[in-house]
Amino acid sequence: MKKHPIFEINKFYCNSHQNDWYCQALKPHLQTHGFIEKSHSHNFYLMVLFTKGSGTHTVDFDTYQISPGCLYALQPGQVHSWDLSEDIDGYIAFYSQQRYNLYFNKKLEAYNFYRSSKNSPEIQLSSMQCERMEGYFEMLLEENNQNEFKKQEQLLNILDLMHIELARIYTVNENHKQPSYHEKINELERILQLYYLEEKSPSFYADKLNLSLKHLNRICKEVVNTTLTEFIAKKVILEAKRMLAVDYTVSETATALGYTNYSYFTKLFKKQTGYSPLEFKKNHKT
Repeated sequence: MKKHPIFEINKFYCNSHQNDWYCQALKPHLQTHGFIEKSHSHNFYLMVLFTKGSGTHTVDFDTYQISPGCLYALQPGQVHSWDLSEDIDGYIAFYSQQRYNLYFNKKLEAYNFYRSSKNSPEIQLSSMQCERMEGYFEMLLEENNQNEFKKQEQLLNILDLMHIELARIYTVNENHKQPSYHEKINELERILQLYYLEEKSPSFYADKLNLSLKHLNRICKEVVNTTLTEFIAKKVILEAKRMLAVDYTVSETATALGYTNYSYFTKLFKKQTGYSPLEFKKNHKT
């Protein structure tokens, strides 16, 4: 079966002896790595800022219009592709979760704009915010092109400042919910990633979180405005889309996701998306 290519950082040229870091201005990056315009995913975190040009960016089958000031923050595993104008420009950076987390003793994935079940990967910056982020990217490029003492530490500290800046921007536009509720949703996402192939029952996840089913449903409605059942289904359907977009058949996809009743899988898919798995496959095959 064909699969989306999953790129690692060491596939890209880096002015670094490490395999967990990459940054570049967008135009030369695209000239050297044109293959990334096709649908793919990666095993690292990615941040891209567009400062000129236009186009579209498709992330997990949702398409966004690109304009100057658009910034995207992607997690490992997200499938994306883009169609860009000739005058496109900006900056791009790749970084590993492990190195970041070890250096700062905190979790990169805890930043609010990375919670994929709730958030859009797109952040639209004002002209002032865009200028500020451009300054950080320029600092990254300058540092990356030198071999100064404690280079990797400096790069990570600049990157951390960028994440703090984005978290402040994102939080301004976010409804303020109870912090403990956000933590539970983050934990639910982590557990769901581990067990979604075998377990679809809402009560299973409530038990794993030591919460009553009623209370976990309340948290889901408060933070992500959906029921726990819908939250689980959304994850399953996203993975189904990723499989169907390549060379998995409908039956193979259903089996891989733990459904022996293909008819039930088809009904669930259509209920969540508005179209059948076969219709989706015909329209999104890579």
